[in-house]
Amino acid sequence: MICKSGQNNRRKAIRLFIACMALSLVGHIGVSRAQDYPDRAVRVVIPNVAGGSSDTIGRLVAQKLRERLGQPFIVDNRPGAGQMIGADHVAKSAADGYTVIFLGGTYTTSAAMQPKLPFDPVNDLTGVAIGGEGPFMLAVHPSLPVKSVKELIAVARSKPGQLNFASAGTGSITHLVTELFASMAKIRIVHVPYKAGAPAATDLVGGHVEMMIGSLPLLQHHAKAQRIRALAVTSARRSALAPELPTIAEAALPGYRTSQWWGMLAPTKTPRQPITRLNAEINKTLVTDEMRSRLGAEGAEPVTMSPEAFSAMIRNEIANWRKIVSQLKLQPE
Repeated sequence: MICKSGQNNRRKAIRLFIACMALSLVGHIGVSRAQDYPDRAVRVVIPNVAGGSSDTIGRLVAQKLRERLGQPFIVDNRPGAGQMIGADHVAKSAADGYTVIFLGGTYTTSAAMQPKLPFDPVNDLTGVAIGGEGPFMLAVHPSLPVKSVKELIAVARSKPGQLNFASAGTGSITHLVTELFASMAKIRIVHVPYKAGAPAATDLVGGHVEMMIGSLPLLQHHAKAQRIRALAVTSARRSALAPELPTIAEAALPGYRTSQWWGMLAPTKTPRQPITRLNAEINKTLVTDEMRSRLGAEGAEPVTMSPEAFSAMIRNEIANWRKIVSQLKLQPE
């Protein structure tokens, strides 16, 4: 019995040794693969239709990552529900660094406006890198007899509920930044939602709505052609892309400040190494003269940020917009 017991102990020890070696090998392979990231194609989900700012900048970032990292970065457009369809898909994808999402500020306003989502917009996605930031433009149709923000506010106060404003959709960032403007200005204007910014701008040009806060590249060429009248930008300071325009805060509403941003997120449990690698490569790309020029064409300026800082920014924005949505009693349609 003693001999048999000794043999059993030896067998157990051998099995334990083999199991430990196997686990060590698996761990070594995992570390090696992470260090080689990326070793295959990466899918970049863009939760917007083709042609918008998120799509244009996202494709540009994907192209530069492909050039720098030597692997395909394949764009997959999944629009709908204020970026939430694409975000939900990525949140539920494998957290391995091979599925990421490139989106814009509407992600935070949609998260604030839609309380019942199939995923957690705060905890299921994490920041990888911010790609750029830019102001919005406040513009009106030329038939409206105003040439400044103060004059617009005065007319709106004299005609409560009679002026319409266009947005890229209920819950979009262009919707909420305008609602915030109306609240701070103490005016009552009527929201007219569209499926995207482009058709909203088209109806502003056509005189079907009186005003809109939209992205610079979307509205600026119409303003230069005098099809609409630009009044101000929404950022904290004047934009180098439209230096002739005052800020809304400067012109009429001290403290008003809103902006658009674009950036990359990944499923929260994605390993640290892919996130760090993507952040470093995107940041290196953003400081080049070519990227500054191409981002400028989209109304954006390059911004670099750590994954942690970007994640914190998103969390704070969602929390702030939720407060505003609650205060203004806004409801999803």
